[in-house]
Amino acid sequence: MRRSWKKYYSGYSESWRTQGKCVPELPEAETIVRGLRTKIVGESIRRVEVLHIDILRQPKSIFSKRVRLRRIDGIERRGKNVLLVLNEGWVIKVNLGMTGRLLPFSRPPRGIERPTHPAVRIRFLSGALLVFDDTRRFGSVEALSGAEWNERSNLMGPEPLGPSYQVSGLIDGLHRSSSPIRSWLLDQKRIAGIGNIYANEALYLAGIHPQRQSCSVTRNEAKALYRSLRSVLGDAIKAGGTTIQDYRNTDGDKGEYAGQLGIYGREGKPCNRCTSKVKRVVFGNRSAFYCPSCQPFRSNK
Repeated sequence: MRRSWKKYYSGYSESWRTQGKCVPELPEAETIVRGLRTKIVGESIRRVEVLHIDILRQPKSIFSKRVRLRRIDGIERRGKNVLLVLNEGWVIKVNLGMTGRLLPFSRPPRGIERPTHPAVRIRFLSGALLVFDDTRRFGSVEALSGAEWNERSNLMGPEPLGPSYQVSGLIDGLHRSSSPIRSWLLDQKRIAGIGNIYANEALYLAGIHPQRQSCSVTRNEAKALYRSLRSVLGDAIKAGGTTIQDYRNTDGDKGEYAGQLGIYGREGKPCNRCTSKVKRVVFGNRSAFYCPSCQPFRSNK
């Protein structure tokens, strides 16, 4: 009997498994993609070793058959996902979960180089390898045909840094929803790649309270949010992402954007713009941070 792909689709499980936690977002995934491009593009897969079957979103036999002896032609990103683009249209989709890391090695690592929680190893014909290391094992790996991947990708919202994403699309989407705006930004079907860190930061820069109903946001506020989203995400990519606890890039280094955070994680500290203390509110099983003076709560219209 053929199993439904939805049983293995990581999008159905990531939200509840990582509720209230800090997970890699668009800038972290983009940093990893850029690091991998210089290291494994052109490599051909000799074999895969699955050390923890729960990481896969499909049977091990199918995953191995789909990727064996295929060449990595490119590395891309969609939302928070890292994509290893193989020849003949196949794709290995990797979601980092909470603690996942993609570590490339030119030779088998030894001693302190060895990953401590390897879940999947991809060995190349050259002798190099790529290790998906995941301490808490909330990440996922699967091999998809081009058609299968397109089906998944079409379920996701637009890329906020993409050239086709315009402010009019954001305004239209917000005005169609009564959800709290922070929750709206976290919905990957509405906009892809934004998580709790950068949603909080963008709302702070735009002066919008995180619990405002999306449909109450004015056109001018939406324009400010559009600018702040692109600014925050772009700056975070330049800094190599944000490391709160676990995230590392492909060289094992921390992201440096944490020192630039204006509101996230700053409960009780003075606002960088005024003298008010930053407050925290929990809804949707995640903390939201805001300045009561710079982001006043306005009644929904």
